[in-house]
Amino acid sequence: MIFNSYVFSFAFLPVVIAGFYGLGRYSHHLATLWLAAASLFFYGWWDARFVGLLLGSIVFNYGAGYLIGHSQASAQRRVKLLLIASIIANLSLLGYFKYANFFVDNLHFLAENFLTGSAISMAKVFLPLGISFFTFTQLAFLVDTYQGKVKEYNFVHYTLFVTYFPHLIAGPVLHHKEMMPQFAKHDTCRVNWDNIAIGLTIFILGLGKKVLLADSLGEYATPIFEAVKAGGHPMLFESWFGALSYSLQLYFDFSAYSDMAIGLSLLFNVRLPINFNSPYKSLSIIEFWRCWHMTLSRFLRDYLYIPLGGSHDGKIKRYVNLMITMLLGGLWHGAGWTFVIWGGLHGVYLVINHAWRGLKQRMGWQDGGSLARFGAGLLTFLVVVVGWVFFRADNFSVATEMLSGMVGLNGCSFG
Repeated sequence: MIFNSYVFSFAFLPVVIAGFYGLGRYSHHLATLWLAAASLFFYGWWDARFVGLLLGSIVFNYGAGYLIGHSQASAQRRVKLLLIASIIANLSLLGYFKYANFFVDNLHFLAENFLTGSAISMAKVFLPLGISFFTFTQLAFLVDTYQGKVKEYNFVHYTLFVTYFPHLIAGPVLHHKEMMPQFAKHDTCRVNWDNIAIGLTIFILGLGKKVLLADSLGEYATPIFEAVKAGGHPMLFESWFGALSYSLQLYFDFSAYSDMAIGLSLLFNVRLPINFNSPYKSLSIIEFWRCWHMTLSRFLRDYLYIPLGGSHDGKIKRYVNLMITMLLGGLWHGAGWTFVIWGGLHGVYLVINHAWRGLKQRMGWQDGGSLARFGAGLLTFLVVVVGWVFFRADNFSVATEMLSGMVGLNGCSFG
């Protein structure tokens, strides 16, 4: 079930809203339970086989978080070991479902081409929808619990926090401390017509962005990338048309989903964090990552970059930490070398950007005028588009062929 489907808009959503506010007149607990059950149904509509996996993950992480949060101060070593074991368990689950095929395919390639020549095979592992998001959400919960930031351990609220259908499939990535207080408020299950009006407006705008813009742009980008995959050699304008169309398609598609999620959530008096803030207007890559998929950027900063040491151990270590963070961030987006390259590119971009800022500060250079800002914005956008080519391409060959066309190596035609 997707947000822009008829069954969602005209069947699922009206029933869930009616049940939530109907039960909310009598019991806040029943209304919350209804919304959690509806979220599980929403997930199960895609494939009911994986509802058990999702519930198992919820029970495991809730139990681990409860033990961590209620342990005595004298048992810190045991608590830390429990946290580490829980993180490993979550990452192992994610790694198996998301990266097993990638790992086996690479082993097969190495064995066939460089080792024995024999093939390595394994049954394909089917990827559960949204596993990256509900895994990251719960990892944040475990770390926050260890740091003493979690104050509530209501299992129904926790289940709703993880499964909450507006964000379950594609984010935003939520913090426990952002959501639990909202679920606990009794006013949450009381009709607020202002929130309903605003929520419907945001949802409809997001729906329009998805259907009218993102899907339309996809009709231009997809044939070009598919033609290159089939062995085509795109020329200059064709390459740029495909790359720019996909860059806009991806932004409108992803930001539309976030808009629809924010609007849907307001229908239940729950506010989700903003996830996009005009990223293509950014004047630097640093600014771009503060405006693109903001909740994921926040997660990578708080739970990966800073624990690695952040910028506290000198410039070299800072740059290494940036590269590790972005490489893992790229791999998180998809199990393929093109995603790793995309993440590595953005790591290099960030290193250059930070180094340039440091040089400007040491030399006492001031920011330029409007022409310099225009140039900075154009350069930022162009390097982002280059990154998106790898993000979209099915393999490295397709990406390099597209980039060859973009620099004119495949010729130029006006016809």
